[in-house]
Amino acid sequence: MDLVQASEIQMNRRELVSGLTVATAFAGLLPTGAAADGKRVALVIGNGAYRNVPTLLNPPNDAGDIAAALKRLGFSVSLITNASFDDMRRGLITLGRDAAGADMATVYFAGHGMEISGENWLIPIDAELKRDTDAANEAIGLQSVMLQVSNTTSLGLVILDACRNNPFAAKMNRSLATRAAPNGGLGRIEPVGNVLVAYAARDGTTALDGDARNSPFAAALLRNIEAPGVEVTFMFRNVRDDVMEATHNGQQPFVYGSLSRKAIYLAGRPSGGTDGAEPVAPLPAVVPPAPSRAPTSSTVDPALVGTWEIMVPNGHGQSRWIWQIMGDGTYKFRAEPERSARSHEGTMTAANGRWTLHALRGLSGYSDGGAYEIHDTLAVITGKLGTGAWRRSVE
Repeated sequence: MDLVQASEIQMNRRELVSGLTVATAFAGLLPTGAAADGKRVALVIGNGAYRNVPTLLNPPNDAGDIAAALKRLGFSVSLITNASFDDMRRGLITLGRDAAGADMATVYFAGHGMEISGENWLIPIDAELKRDTDAANEAIGLQSVMLQVSNTTSLGLVILDACRNNPFAAKMNRSLATRAAPNGGLGRIEPVGNVLVAYAARDGTTALDGDARNSPFAAALLRNIEAPGVEVTFMFRNVRDDVMEATHNGQQPFVYGSLSRKAIYLAGRPSGGTDGAEPVAPLPAVVPPAPSRAPTSSTVDPALVGTWEIMVPNGHGQSRWIWQIMGDGTYKFRAEPERSARSHEGTMTAANGRWTLHALRGLSGYSDGGAYEIHDTLAVITGKLGTGAWRRSVE
């Protein structure tokens, strides 16, 4: 279930707990950068040193850390910090040329962004934006960004941590009385083709810059983007949950766009996956909050009660992990062969799509938690390091 002995990798290292997921085992299949199928290109922009409004501290940090993660995922990355209008324009033109025929193309932008009368704009550091009509000459339209990543064979991805409270909006003069005043955050969009657009905060709301090195959204993205075996739309669901937890439900990321049923992985396919096959039913690109379930009298969702198993690759072939969940809120875990993972047992809760686990024997003191979904005989369970698909056992 959730422990791989690190002696399988290096005899003198500590055991590494993976938390109801096979992410650690997946990582052994290929180096992360080798997970890329075909050409991958990315443009990463972090704007913080604005000349006409107060500085944002985190975007350059966020951009640098995301750029490093994308490089590890096999992307050829162009990183620009504190970009002017000309810097952004030239970077997008180059990306568009490189993206033509590539497998994946990504734009990540951290900084100020805003909606004006139904159009979304990403703001360079040299923008003044004294009037709403100045945006067309001083800012970069989101539609043009989506266009630059649209000619890929697999995925065009735009990630925007650009929904912060925007000081440009407060001082901007409207040129026409009939034009709508600038709203908070970015406006809703409808990407076409194989393009996904991820907002740090859903349309019409604002995101936090954060007090740490990274914004809450960037921190969550960094925790999830390199998790192997996680389909890209499910990866953003994990990001959403992490951000909502970190902000006490004050910020909800949102993903816009609709992809085909073909599964797309940024960090390698799950163990035993086949090209083009979904491990579970196709997941929507725009992810609503998980539907609530009726509370049960037990601490464990009855749909999870039973025995589950998953096959995990290791240095000697494959091992079988078996996880038995009881309705009284206890669990037992074992692996075959035994040396592939340590047996342990303890208590757990599972309700409304969320679970927690506390080991009492075998791994005393270990805790984990995450999300789950039930699809008939398949349980898709997300823990600390990623997501695994567990099948109901006949035992």
